Amino acid sequence: MKKFNFRKVLDGLTASSPGGSAGGGGAGGGSAHPGGTAGAAGTPREEIQETLTSDYFQICKTVRHGFPYLPTALAFDPVQKILAIGTRTGAIRILGRPGVDCYCQHESGAAVLQLQFLINEGALVSACADDTLHLWNLRQKRPAILHSLKFNRERITYCHLPFQSKWLYVGTERGNTHIVNIESFILSGYVIMWNKAIELSTKTHPGPVVHLSDSPRDEGKLLIGYENGTVVFWDLRSKRADLRAYYDEAIHSVAWHHEGKQFMCSHSDGSLTLWNLKSPNRPFQTTIPHGKIQRDGKKPESCKPILKVEYKTCKNSEPFVIFSGGLSYDKACRRPSLTIMHGKAITVLEMDHPIVDFLTLCETPYPNEFQEPYAVVVLLEKDLIVVDLTQSNFPIFENPYPIDIHESPVTCTEYFADCPPDLIPVLYSVGAKHKKQGYSNKEWPISGGAWNLGAQTYPEIIITGHADGSVKFWDASAITLQMLYKLKTSKVFEKQKPGEGKATAEIVEEDPFAVQMMYWCPESRIFCVAGVSAYVVVYRFSKHEVNTEIASLEVRLQYEVEDIITPEPEIIPQFPDASSQLPSLKSLSGSTNTVACEGMMKDSIPCLSVKTRPVRMPPGYQADLVIQLVWVDGEPPQQITSLAVNSAYGLVAFGNCNGLAVVDFMQKTVLLSMGTLELYGSSDPYQRQPRSPRKSKQFAADNFCMRGLSNFYPDLTKRIRTSYQSLTELSDSPVSLELERCKSPTSVKGSRKLSLPTDLKTDLDHVNGHCTSPTSQSCSSGKRLSSADVSKANRRGPGRPPFRKAQSAACMEISLPVTTEGYISRRAMLQQLHGISSFSHDERHCTAHTWMNKENRENSFSRSRSSSVSSIDRDSKEAITALYFMESFARKNDSAVSPCLWVGTGLGMVLILSLNLPASDDLRQSEPVMVSPSGTVLTLKGAVLTFACLDCTGTLIHPPYEVWRDPHSADDGEKTRKRKLVMHSPSSSQDMGDHQFAVICSEKQAKVFSLPSQTCLYVHNITETSFLLQADVVTLCNSVCLACFCANGHIMTLSLPSLRPLLDINYLPVTDMRIARTFCFSNEGQALYLSSPTEIQRLTYSQEMCDNLQDMLGDLFTPVETPEAQNRGFLKGLFGGSGQAFDREELFGEATAGKASRSLAQHIPGSGGIEGVRGAAGGVIGDLTRARIALDERGQKLGELDERTASMMASAEAFSKHAHEVMLKYKDKKWYQF
Repeated sequence: MKKFNFRKVLDGLTASSPGGSAGGGGAGGGSAHPGGTAGAAGTPREEIQETLTSDYFQICKTVRHGFPYLPTALAFDPVQKILAIGTRTGAIRILGRPGVDCYCQHESGAAVLQLQFLINEGALVSACADDTLHLWNLRQKRPAILHSLKFNRERITYCHLPFQSKWLYVGTERGNTHIVNIESFILSGYVIMWNKAIELSTKTHPGPVVHLSDSPRDEGKLLIGYENGTVVFWDLRSKRADLRAYYDEAIHSVAWHHEGKQFMCSHSDGSLTLWNLKSPNRPFQTTIPHGKIQRDGKKPESCKPILKVEYKTCKNSEPFVIFSGGLSYDKACRRPSLTIMHGKAITVLEMDHPIVDFLTLCETPYPNEFQEPYAVVVLLEKDLIVVDLTQSNFPIFENPYPIDIHESPVTCTEYFADCPPDLIPVLYSVGAKHKKQGYSNKEWPISGGAWNLGAQTYPEIIITGHADGSVKFWDASAITLQMLYKLKTSKVFEKQKPGEGKATAEIVEEDPFAVQMMYWCPESRIFCVAGVSAYVVVYRFSKHEVNTEIASLEVRLQYEVEDIITPEPEIIPQFPDASSQLPSLKSLSGSTNTVACEGMMKDSIPCLSVKTRPVRMPPGYQADLVIQLVWVDGEPPQQITSLAVNSAYGLVAFGNCNGLAVVDFMQKTVLLSMGTLELYGSSDPYQRQPRSPRKSKQFAADNFCMRGLSNFYPDLTKRIRTSYQSLTELSDSPVSLELERCKSPTSVKGSRKLSLPTDLKTDLDHVNGHCTSPTSQSCSSGKRLSSADVSKANRRGPGRPPFRKAQSAACMEISLPVTTEGYISRRAMLQQLHGISSFSHDERHCTAHTWMNKENRENSFSRSRSSSVSSIDRDSKEAITALYFMESFARKNDSAVSPCLWVGTGLGMVLILSLNLPASDDLRQSEPVMVSPSGTVLTLKGAVLTFACLDCTGTLIHPPYEVWRDPHSADDGEKTRKRKLVMHSPSSSQDMGDHQFAVICSEKQAKVFSLPSQTCLYVHNITETSFLLQADVVTLCNSVCLACFCANGHIMTLSLPSLRPLLDINYLPVTDMRIARTFCFSNEGQALYLSSPTEIQRLTYSQEMCDNLQDMLGDLFTPVETPEAQNRGFLKGLFGGSGQAFDREELFGEATAGKASRSLAQHIPGSGGIEGVRGAAGGVIGDLTRARIALDERGQKLGELDERTASMMASAEAFSKHAHEVMLKYKDKKWYQF
């Protein structure tokens, strides 16, 4: 009897049409809601108890790893030993000991100009470019703003907070100096106006304040440096200038000698001037450290500006003078440098990147003691370096933070939570052998904060692929990140000699080895990489070093019909292979060759040369097989769009726009190399009519609309750098001057332009009952014309710029969605945007798009509806977008599972290939493996993204795998050689053991099919107006769900197998293609993406982890005793400084200084009070923070009560006094005298 779920029936009634039908042909046609009618009789779906509910899900960011993007400011707390870095995007990163790493963000997004710690107070002041000061509370695990002060009429240029003071000096662009009370964040009425500070006779404005510091000798004296070269020594008590010094070069920074008698200035001409307070008329020493001394005794020549100088004294040696900049102008190519002058020795440390800021770390926080510097923290544009000053050769410390993620631009990511526990120590053991030498032997000096392991104990590994071909494995357990192992995939290829590429295959000039896709099987330790130059490398893991040759195969992926060199209208392409239409992507792979002469044509040439000599392979991942796609009839191989490996079967499969290849990496043979259309056989659901080239030419523009993104690679020259620009240049602008060349992406001889529609309507999604959504095919060709002859003309068209580069791996980017117009496909959305070749990195999915003129796009829409859509002229190539090896039912009448390869395409088609493996393991190396289409075809709307299989109880079935064994083990016994396979068979339950659920998700919808009946049980249309960038079936709380990330920023989870929505949160608008390209889900509620070119942002969608997060985060503030000041001695105290104690409260308080003008600055209360506690409420720290704030509030109220009591007492005294006076006045008078 047929079972019905009443709620599902109601859901089905609300849909616009019934849900699933047998075979899935019309499943979900037009359904706008989840649900669907019941499947075939006896379907066991209602009996599966789904344990996940919406209560299990919650989104929150966990931690951010990597180097702060676009840094601008640096601060250090010498007592707490924590470091803060501000950025141009308004972010603050606070770093302590490894594991203590906190990310904060100003809501305004304004650049951070300066940071100042309240030393050992657990607080930080930030000054931002929007002229706002913020006070951050660091005594909670997630810092929050306690107060903000917005300046309305002046621009902030410099801040200074004296040690153990609650008054912050703020210098402005107008040259004025204001004073802010740190506790109340209210401006004092005390102001040092620029016109009072300079001499009355001065005719010019001194410029902005560039330096403020109090004298180490006397806190009542303030040194003010103005940009034009004026220095004023201001007496705060008498409110006048004690002395003024003038220099004819602009000042960049000022530094005190600890005794407070001398100070040093750095100037714009590369000079350092040393001034004595007793003779301020001129500097008593002027040096240009890097200036050439003139022979005739003239002043040394000017150098580049010295942007910052620090003057630090030592008790037992000469003082250190450390500065950045100041190099000679004649060394234009010289790298940025830090100069350390110690006595007569001058050491120049050259840096790889420009210096943003540096700080000298000293033993004491007191400015009036010998400073005893021990290290210099140097903040570069793309790195953080700490130099050891205690050794004469100034070695650097080994950096324990993962700040070299961007060493080469990240092109793809993979995330594995809850992986086998033995992997991390094994990878670390082989990676530790490559450690660099020459670091300082001292401990990392930034050692503040506290961190413990927390409750989360499962191992996590993150893998990043990079533009230089390197792959990094990271230990990501317990929300930390540490590099385990680095693999250089480029080592399997010969190095390109200058000019060699142009003569042979003219590969991508830059980054020909960029990693495009990765596939890792943690259990078998098989690792597979697909590169932009159209190759796949299979790696095996070994603990032993070997010296061996690298096996290689070449694969020719093309449609079978011959390319037509001379366009003759009589020649008609054969029907099944509409594909003769170009294997032509000027692919990521590379390279494009502008054929040197008309007669020369490349054929069967790979893009790169594999090393033929024996290669030494160190322990770790060792190349087992290199598979390269080759040029076909003068066209470079097209980019690889999907990749899958199975160690139990010994097979690797990969696909692109042309078709699918399956390779046996055990026997090193190609099993299948077939065009996509051939895979269908007689099951092709589309009527693809043979057409003459002339007709093809006539309707070329019309057919564009159905070809998806992948068909629109233009002649992009230099695009690899363009797409990497936001990664390598560290600039978010994706536009390159080179793009001007791509104005006519598909021009041919007759200077025709082909275009593509953007306003695709929903009625295009289903034609003749089949899904024909014009969504992205994941690969593209720069010459997507319909006919072979046109393709030739296009390839050699005279107006075509040289195709010098192919789309590099960083083209793997999806453009930003503009959701206001409600685009219905990935392609339509991408066309509206910047025109960057894009790639959405799913494990097996990529797409691309290009520049198009708006008029052409609009004009092509009406034509495409009438011709290409209605006639289903689908002679375009259909990209392979997803691959999955699984023990499954290949056909409807199968009674048992067998090895299968599931294939998903850019048109939403799903094909199942049967794999016939040798019966016994002994025959595996000798008997051939047979791969054959099963005839099964399922359909979805949109490009297929991911597959998974559940058994009849709803449990995820893992693909079979081979247990890892060392291929080069010294033990050659029979047991070692025998393969141990783990086959995940379905549940052994007798009554339901013959069922499986196939979960398939595309960029538009998800479907669950019952196997072997192939009935569509559930369908859920995930989005109509946007598209999915990433989808994965993941495990959470011993159950399984489908996690999706949509281009409109929504993160969604769906239950399995019923596809009930469990979570839908608008988390993150995809404002950057980088996010789309690198977003990936993992098990246990973990996910990550590249939030900037240099940083990985991790997040969780698990409620449990959100609840426990507070315990996992590090503490920024730990109770530390402030070191005592040195005993200065009687004589020093008597003669060395001011005998009078300086009371800032008395001088700057409201009673003396009055109130500042209300229009000058506006006080904004922060959210760091009780809101901060709510954020910290997860652990013990929540109670402590709550108690601390309650005490603060109680103290504040007691203070107010004290003030009110004092006021009442004063009032009572005044009343008593007046009463006494009245009494005395009338004491001797009689009553009648009143």
